[in-house]
Amino acid sequence: MEKVRLGRTELMVTKTSFGALPIQRISKEAAVKLVRRAYEAGINYFDTANMYTDSEEKLGAALHDVREHVVISTKSGGGDKKTVQAHIEQSLRSLQTDYIDLFQFHNPAVLPDPEDPDGPFAAALEAKQKGYIRHIGITNHRLKVAQAAIDSGYFETLQFPFCYLASQQDLELVRRCQEADMGFIAMKGLSGGLLNNAEACYAYMQAYDNVVPIWGIQREEELDEWLDLTRRNPQLTPELQAVIEKDRKDLAGEFCRSCGYCLPCAAGIDIPQAARMSALLRRSPYQPYMSDEWYAKMQKIRECIHCNACKSRCPYGLDTPALLQKQLLDYNAFYAQHHNDQ
Repeated sequence: MEKVRLGRTELMVTKTSFGALPIQRISKEAAVKLVRRAYEAGINYFDTANMYTDSEEKLGAALHDVREHVVISTKSGGGDKKTVQAHIEQSLRSLQTDYIDLFQFHNPAVLPDPEDPDGPFAAALEAKQKGYIRHIGITNHRLKVAQAAIDSGYFETLQFPFCYLASQQDLELVRRCQEADMGFIAMKGLSGGLLNNAEACYAYMQAYDNVVPIWGIQREEELDEWLDLTRRNPQLTPELQAVIEKDRKDLAGEFCRSCGYCLPCAAGIDIPQAARMSALLRRSPYQPYMSDEWYAKMQKIRECIHCNACKSRCPYGLDTPALLQKQLLDYNAFYAQHHNDQ
């Protein structure tokens, strides 16, 4: 299976890699079977996070006996040294391992300060000195934070949303990471579920030799599809390019990266979550979003005053008010069908 050098980490990871957020949604038995199948088929890179409920535990159960043959990355969203230390220690226990190949700061609003002795970066440095983690990276949804991370030189990898709906600014991040010898890990390669032609998504990623997509995999048939694509290794053809161009025309305005630049909302709408609710319902455990609290949050969209402040702040040019209305319609239909699920 094709491998990619993950920047100056020198880690060699499979170009087809496994995003382990969706395995929260399946049983431990099913998750262990799925992850083990991925490993036995040749996938060697698995990405998870402390906040993905039992994802780390399931990866640990599946991979602990082949630990030296795989690369595992995880994340912490902790805002201080003590919290990040606790998260790293818990991750080691859950993953049943003595070390984490790549530790990532999970979507911080601002860069962690390496000079703060009580900050999250201090925890990562201390953990690295002890051998608990081997490399330090960052994930983000915000262009400015991602750009600052590259400029800083403190991070060995950047994980950022990237798919064939990418803007020129996103493409510039890929180029700059390559110049800085930072690994570029592509999350949301299917645009949070908006894209449904896996072959086109795969072929697009193949055009960037420093990009490592972590495909969110939940079902056996999804794994089978990525493995088949990896074997066939399709490249961009005029037919696939036509699919991409049509999706760009139809869907580019639908892709919320949850960066938060739209906030604050005068009506109190949780825009970064609400604007991508369709993807959250289908790519992570949906039951939490069936709660009374989330139902009320989504109905807040009805109180939108159409001031268009969110639209004016969006760095991606989304028509945020229109997108929120579509998300509300979809949520209400999903809620009607699933709110009594156990």
